[in-house]
Amino acid sequence: MKRKALALLSGGLDSTLAVKLMLDHGIDVEALNFTSPFCTCTGKNAGCKSEALRVAEEFGIPIKVMSKGIDYLEVVRRPRYGYGKGINPCIDCRIYLLSRAREYMAESGADFVITGEVLGQRPMSQRRATLEIIERDSGLQGLLLRPLSAKHFPPTIAEERGWVDREALLAIQGRSRKEQMELADELEVNNYPCPAGGCMLTEPAFAPKVKDLFTHCTALNLRDFRLLKVGRHFRIGPETKLLVGRNEAENSLLEAQLQDGESSLRWLDGSSPFGLITGEYNEEQLVAAARILLRYTKAEPGSTCNLRVNIKDSGEHPFACGNDFGEADIDRYRIA
Repeated sequence: MKRKALALLSGGLDSTLAVKLMLDHGIDVEALNFTSPFCTCTGKNAGCKSEALRVAEEFGIPIKVMSKGIDYLEVVRRPRYGYGKGINPCIDCRIYLLSRAREYMAESGADFVITGEVLGQRPMSQRRATLEIIERDSGLQGLLLRPLSAKHFPPTIAEERGWVDREALLAIQGRSRKEQMELADELEVNNYPCPAGGCMLTEPAFAPKVKDLFTHCTALNLRDFRLLKVGRHFRIGPETKLLVGRNEAENSLLEAQLQDGESSLRWLDGSSPFGLITGEYNEEQLVAAARILLRYTKAEPGSTCNLRVNIKDSGEHPFACGNDFGEADIDRYRIA
């Protein structure tokens, strides 16, 4: 009976090699890819599936794309095993992904799960003790095969039952990618991406934006977290934010993300970034938003400027405001 593996496939080198090794073993493989609002490997409003889709097509295997939803945001908010250098809950994230893979196994008809994890490659989530915790807490004990480092771990059910030849598996360890690159040449795996990029949650400078949303959101919204990658962010009220585009591409993206009841803000007397105001605001907060926006225009410092606030589906309101904010004034509102 031919056996089937469910593979966590990011499209990166390690997960691609793990899939190729199983295919060369004669194992059927279905790929599982997760998109994230915090992915850095594609556009600012996209997920991280393009490389995985390319690899799946190249290998001729089916792929299921799932999104990390509101339940994942709760994992980020309250991780059992804590954060890395940023606000990255790497251990809890792996448990989350593999738990969802376990749930999908029955539907996919898979006998076991594979990943491209390498012992010692990542300091937080790929230490031996941590990998054991991840396997245990995801409910995949005995069913999780890591082909690139398999010989550093006890045999899995797939190996014990002869579905996979343990002698043909590898014992890669550590942070260097030299062995993987040599293996890619040997297996004729080409066009794999560089190991740069990944998850914005690992970036310490990004953490304040995430923490700010957790503090001020009454209900978590995936769109709000996706927008953390776009524009400049300012907290102008307990439930109110201003996002200011940094270029035309960001202006267009913010304008496209405007939802019912939210407001756009523009300077009328010249070229202006797009301002998106989320949440309810009073007159004082609107003026603060306008002064912040004007700081990023070519309006004459100290001048009185004409602006327009437009509430989606509710009409527009022109008003005037002084361009009198300095950098220190801006910093009082900046989320950073």
